[in-house]
Amino acid sequence: MELLTIGAFAKASRLSPKALRLYDELDLLPPARVDPDTGYRYYALAQLERARLVAWLRRLGMPLAEIRAVCALDAADAAREIRAYWARVDAETAVRRDLAAFLVEELTGESRGRHTTMLELRYAARSDRGHVRPANQDTVYAGRRLLAVADGCGPAGAPASRAAVAALRFLDGEPAAGSVLNLLEEAVRGANEAVRDLARAAGEDGEESGTTLTALLWTGSKLALVHIGDSRAYLLRDGGLFRITHDHSVVQSLIDEGRLSQEEAESHPQRALLLKALGTSGAPSVPDLRVREARDGDRYLVCSDGLTRVVPDALIKELLTAGSDPEAVVRSLIGAANAAGGPDNVSCVVADVVEAARPPASAGTGGAARVLV
Repeated sequence: MELLTIGAFAKASRLSPKALRLYDELDLLPPARVDPDTGYRYYALAQLERARLVAWLRRLGMPLAEIRAVCALDAADAAREIRAYWARVDAETAVRRDLAAFLVEELTGESRGRHTTMLELRYAARSDRGHVRPANQDTVYAGRRLLAVADGCGPAGAPASRAAVAALRFLDGEPAAGSVLNLLEEAVRGANEAVRDLARAAGEDGEESGTTLTALLWTGSKLALVHIGDSRAYLLRDGGLFRITHDHSVVQSLIDEGRLSQEEAESHPQRALLLKALGTSGAPSVPDLRVREARDGDRYLVCSDGLTRVVPDALIKELLTAGSDPEAVVRSLIGAANAAGGPDNVSCVVADVVEAARPPASAGTGGAARVLV
């Protein structure tokens, strides 16, 4: 067996001798032979393929622990893991890109200079128990600046969802000084603590309680989004429907990794299992935070999974497009969920971005906020 010195192997594999020594210590790429007297490392030509794979994965930014797992797989499984890793990176990069653009605009004042038309939200909200559940564990809130849906689970699911939304309600007042993202992050931290306190007090036989939370905060020209769990937010713009949240669920992670199709996910036995939620044990889950530029004519939907589990996106788009009044659209969406069997609580907030004007007395703009459970 032909052996290469560590220097020659480093040059051929595009890894530094220092990196090779580290990978030996981590048992990621041990040498074929170590001289017992000098401790000098020698590598076999057959190890070059693995070494080059390690080098490329490091260039992708993959952590060493994940590289070790990938290297232990056959080619097809390794390819699936790399695809899944890059899908996560892509999603995280998109979020950071949005945040970076928002921060640049805030620091330079670019966005303030662009907006000459005053915009506001026209909104409606409704929550329904459905036809199967004995109680409603959802909470929905719609106000002049804040739109939120929380879907509770476990013995204290209903109070958990109420506590999560209550922790954000102060944001519906006048804009506070400071970054809107910082405000949202602090509010969600408070929501998590409140839900945890309730969950500990109501724990039964070790069963956890918690809640999802998806909320939009209006800044006058943008909507800041905070999201954790599998409730969803959608944007209807220029005739197209776009989901602007990513489910934190087991089935969504399997879809992302290419291990499950969308059709298979609909009947998967773990489709209700969440990877992230407020109030669960362990380290606090980190929510998704992002900011979106608003346009006159945009229509937003925030909803619990009681809608999306039984009403396909195509029908959601049809119903959002058909109605001109947010209240009528909310009723039609909940009606569609119940017509499909109503197996879960269903909650919806629909909000239109419109040019600010003096509203009629009955209009749902800038009026009293609505909290529904």
